Amino acid sequence: MADSIRLEVTRYRPEGDSGPEVQEYDVPLRKEWTVLDGLNHVKDEVDTTLAFRWSCRMGICGSCGMNVDGEPKLTCATFLSDYAPGPVRVEPLANFPIVRDLVVDLYDFMEKLPRVKPWIIRDDDLTVIDGEYLQTPEELDAYKQFSMCINCMLCYAACPVYGLDPEFIGPAAIALAERYDLDSRDRGARERLDVLIEHEGVWGCTFVGECTRVCPKHVDPAGAIQRYKLKAAKENVMAFLLPRGAR
Repeated sequence: MADSIRLEVTRYRPEGDSGPEVQEYDVPLRKEWTVLDGLNHVKDEVDTTLAFRWSCRMGICGSCGMNVDGEPKLTCATFLSDYAPGPVRVEPLANFPIVRDLVVDLYDFMEKLPRVKPWIIRDDDLTVIDGEYLQTPEELDAYKQFSMCINCMLCYAACPVYGLDPEFIGPAAIALAERYDLDSRDRGARERLDVLIEHEGVWGCTFVGECTRVCPKHVDPAGAIQRYKLKAAKENVMAFLLPRGAR
């Protein structure tokens, strides 16, 4: 195995550059090094001006998502040796505005996420004296898969629908809505459906399935979207047969 591998890294400063450019860096090729390790080597030893996000290095925080050779990846879990002999192209996540270099602006997602109310909604809040909201292991299993989302935005970068229609609320938000709908303690399914039944909700999805394929936590956003389409279709039929006040 070679001693080094070349990174082709996107560089862009909106305040001064006319557009993104590629800068090349040679970094040590070590079996245990990830793409993030390579970028940190560049930052520490070669070019301190390179900008990118990272935090935990354990595939938990979701902040180090980037496009690696054209595919959305967590760079802390993507090994340089898998791309030997190189070069390895490292770009900011697609479908988001670039803040600087490999850093993207996630404001659109942060603005959309609260619309699906990703929290437990109830009319009757128990006090400490009343006791706990107990849940069986089977009830936990019903939503556990969807609770694994780490908001890394890889699914948005992979989603062709979001790339073409920024109004689409997107796969992670819908998956998190499904997580709370399936929670036995929650009573907010109707409120979320009212949001997701609209055009910018589930109906924009054409079921390409890339969101599920790239998810590093094996969440199934595409499956959540199809579940919501079924709920929405059922609601439309019920609304036609029985007005809401008669149900």
